[in-house]
Amino acid sequence: MGALPEELKLGFRKLMRDVKIVLIGAGIGGLTAALALQARGFKVAVYEQAPQLAEVGAGLTLSPNATHALESVGLGPTLARVASRPERQAVLHYRTGQVLVDLERGDLPKKKYGADYYQIHRADLHTMLADAVRANDPDAIKLHHAFVGLSQNANAVDVTFANGVAITADVVIGCDGIKSAVRDILWGKVAPRFTGNIAWRGLVPVERLPKGFKLNPPSAAAVGVKHSMARYLVRNGTMLNYVAFAEKTGWEVESWAVRSEVSELLAEFADWHESFHAFLAATPPELCFKWAIHDRDPLPQWTKGRVTLLGDAAHPMLPFLGMGAASGIEDAVVLARAFQAAQSIDEALKRYEGARRERATFIQLASREAQARLQGGKADTYTKTEHKNEEFLGLFNYNPATVAV
Repeated sequence: MGALPEELKLGFRKLMRDVKIVLIGAGIGGLTAALALQARGFKVAVYEQAPQLAEVGAGLTLSPNATHALESVGLGPTLARVASRPERQAVLHYRTGQVLVDLERGDLPKKKYGADYYQIHRADLHTMLADAVRANDPDAIKLHHAFVGLSQNANAVDVTFANGVAITADVVIGCDGIKSAVRDILWGKVAPRFTGNIAWRGLVPVERLPKGFKLNPPSAAAVGVKHSMARYLVRNGTMLNYVAFAEKTGWEVESWAVRSEVSELLAEFADWHESFHAFLAATPPELCFKWAIHDRDPLPQWTKGRVTLLGDAAHPMLPFLGMGAASGIEDAVVLARAFQAAQSIDEALKRYEGARRERATFIQLASREAQARLQGGKADTYTKTEHKNEEFLGLFNYNPATVAV
């Protein structure tokens, strides 16, 4: 069959604009996908189980690959105003607090990769995405709709929710996170594996830090023995976000909502340098949480019929590379571009998965390897060569707004 005439291609694209696209889950990935699709003329509906939109109090990193994606959907000026752009980053020795590896940031990422490197409070990014989606369509986000199930045929997908609502869509995108119910329906429920790691996360108002205390530099990771940590400033330098990891058994709750005692955290990191104790001890009791880290194997396929997966639902990642949110943001923009380029739903989903699954799987597996590097007890010999971070792996050199789909 020869190439389609341009007028016929245009007709297909007009029909594609009328496709009813439903996204399950209004997290970072789902809202970025909704905004990217809206920007290309598609009407979307995002169904979220929560009665109101609220993200957890934690920070996240937006490396240049993620910044490219967010700038492509019009959020560049807002990011520049709200997010923090570190001038330097470092890897620190857990026992001495000394700098082992010094990394330049500031203007360098934009010069080298075409976009800035940011750190941001997750709730701030979530809010700017939700506001932008609602500005395009006030009714796009449907709250209090807990996904229950779906069935599909060659022409449509029927979706049901716990509140009794039932809808029919042309295509469904599961953006429902690490415990994705959409993924379970498509590929069967598989129990995750506990990694033997516990993570604590906290937010510390900078005003609570000891007088004269200096973060050198403000953005840093620390390597230790069966322990590691990352910390950086968010909200224009008014809050310090940290996540601390420890190899520890006996507690396996996979939830970001479990409160922890600050005293428990301090005891776990008792042999770390006092500079770490200073900010850990300053954590407000209500802002200290812990969760058990579980792992899931990469999926060999994301799409079944008219249903596919995005973000943590498709490729749940361990947090040791800090690329989980960035990968979901990448998915979102590539998905929208695939729909823009395609002449059918089947083609769009094939283009999307074909462009994304290999890279996402690579990052999943690399995140596993990063755990051993950070917690392997090699702080005394840790060098820039040893620090095979996400930039070293070439992950910054990717633009989801221009990559082939």
